[in-house]
Amino acid sequence: MDPDRFHVGTDVGGTFTDLWAIAGDGRQTVVKAPSTPDIVTGILDAVRLAAQEFGLDVPDFCARIDRFGHGTTAGLNALLTGNAAPTVVITTEGFRDTLEIGRLKRQVAGLTDLEVGDYLNRGRWAPVVPRTRVFEVRERIDRTGEVVVPLEPESVAEVVEAVGASGAAAVAICTLWSVANPVHELALREAVAQRFPELFVSLSHEVAPSVGEYARMSTTATNAALGPVMGTYLATLDAALREQGLVVPVRVMTGGGGVVPAAEVGREPIGALLSGPAAGVITGQILGRRMGIDRLLTIDVGGTSFDVGVVVDGAPLMRGEVTVGGADIRRPAIDVGTIGAGGGSIARVHDGSLSVGPQSAGATPGPVCYGRGGTQVTATDADLVLGVLDETGFAGGTMRLSRPAAEAAIAERIAAPLALSTVEAAWGVRQILDSKMADLLRTVTIERGHDPREFVMFAGGGQGPSHAWALCRELGIRTFVVTATATAQSAYGTGTSDPRVTAQRPCYVRIPPAHTVSADDVARLETKFTEAGEAAVRRMGPTDGAPAAERIVSLRYRGQAHHLDVPLPEPQLDAACVDKLLERFEEQYEALFGAGAAFREAGFEILSVRVMLTARLTAGARPTPADPLVAAGTRTVVFDDPNRPCECPVWTTAFPAPGQQVEGPCLVVYPGQTLVVPPGAAGRTDELGNIVVTLPEESS
Repeated sequence: MDPDRFHVGTDVGGTFTDLWAIAGDGRQTVVKAPSTPDIVTGILDAVRLAAQEFGLDVPDFCARIDRFGHGTTAGLNALLTGNAAPTVVITTEGFRDTLEIGRLKRQVAGLTDLEVGDYLNRGRWAPVVPRTRVFEVRERIDRTGEVVVPLEPESVAEVVEAVGASGAAAVAICTLWSVANPVHELALREAVAQRFPELFVSLSHEVAPSVGEYARMSTTATNAALGPVMGTYLATLDAALREQGLVVPVRVMTGGGGVVPAAEVGREPIGALLSGPAAGVITGQILGRRMGIDRLLTIDVGGTSFDVGVVVDGAPLMRGEVTVGGADIRRPAIDVGTIGAGGGSIARVHDGSLSVGPQSAGATPGPVCYGRGGTQVTATDADLVLGVLDETGFAGGTMRLSRPAAEAAIAERIAAPLALSTVEAAWGVRQILDSKMADLLRTVTIERGHDPREFVMFAGGGQGPSHAWALCRELGIRTFVVTATATAQSAYGTGTSDPRVTAQRPCYVRIPPAHTVSADDVARLETKFTEAGEAAVRRMGPTDGAPAAERIVSLRYRGQAHHLDVPLPEPQLDAACVDKLLERFEEQYEALFGAGAAFREAGFEILSVRVMLTARLTAGARPTPADPLVAAGTRTVVFDDPNRPCECPVWTTAFPAPGQQVEGPCLVVYPGQTLVVPPGAAGRTDELGNIVVTLPEESS
């Protein structure tokens, strides 16, 4: 790689916009800029800071970028805040109520077990498209793909006029059994496009080609609602960067864990709904592979949220469906657990009880200590009072915090109502936040059949390195890893991830009890895998070399409502391969639900097949860790007892050279992040510039 060329990754969070960049000679930097309402301004501010770090002006820096990766929560925020585009749905006559009915549990979709029991949480989310904006058309296709009722031109004309009168900006077309024969959906798109070419149109057989009209309609409607929002935003970002000199396309991280051109996301924005959290997991996977670690937990503690991913046998756990804002979305994605918990989480006292989050102070006005007019106490204010953070050097030195302001706010709003000292109140805020995070970690591990003690934690986000020790101790984990770029973990992922696309096709195969797989069943599977593979190749576009393919089957016991996704165990698809597939399914099933839970006597049902293609981008330079750990005095830090703080050595570094060691308690301060090594623990730097912290046995 040319020493004067750059690879860049960006990620937009609720509080900060992170940017990671590396030059061809191994120089790297991480910068943070406050996120802005229009998103693009925050990104340009981060680009400007990065250019300064390399001693370049912005146009010169942008002109030298060979790869620009991007992760965003723009679509997610639009969906959660009700700011998605006004959308209508066109569906088969008789199925207008599909989104209203859902799966008979729409009122509690996406809630945790604890939230389901709270009546006030019910009915929180309306359907992504209300019934008044769902229009029926006379047509019918059966499950074999045969046209039972032809598409009636008069009905089409009526619906198209209704679409125009609705004032919608997007249209979702979802007819019954279009996955078996899409002819009517294609005709409806043509009719809408001829009359209203400016509308964004999504077809269910393209967006969510799977059996089950509710999930297919919900996914397609969500995609349509995000189309105008994401399309406009990404086009604005691309134009702004090109105006500054960028010549390569912006590549956007998808929820499935790879990057695709921004134009592809503009067509199917649903794929990038959870791009930022997915990028953080990919970062852990990449670094774990380099360190020889194949079982790891990734955490990302930002200003607004706490994201957790699980990597087993070197691959992130995936899921075939996610629920966001009450909408069930049928799209393969990295399984990321998320709660509203981060540095900006607001602490408050109500009826004598202290709570923290999920509401966040964001970047503006932000925590009290920011000095931007914020009045609500946050976790960042508590960390400043506890000594975890310092008044100088926050956000890579771009901000100065006010400890007196944080102390005054905590004393008034938290300590006084609870009759505690200011430090005790701050410690209570920290304890509650850590407990909420630990609960989520238990959910994604223990509740899914994994022992967290077998994992290594990779701590990311601006606040992750300071919380990792407490979370590891809660779950019995002995080791956690902090990288020099942990504060911008997701940005690093977007800048280093390979292109990856997924294509799915419905394929119903029933395997009765005690029956062998027939040749016809194998042929049907092979045909659908071929179709999915061809679709994935079209989406991927030109690549350097042949992309690697992974073939996955959605499988369940007959009569069950949910399925598991199981990779095909052999490259050659035959009856023996399918037998091994069933064995793998049962192994996964028992890992999730306990030994003896498998019930082969029920028979099996294959629902769909999926092909995932991964190409290799030209590898960037590897940075060379070379910085010493420099002593920078001491700081008083509260760990387990607010009345017994510890005097801790403070070390500073940007990218520590290998072979260095620290003993806890101590702090290691990087640009944008602070690593906390608790009493009794020890840290060592490795050849990749990471600090590997080992906790004492009695702490785990």
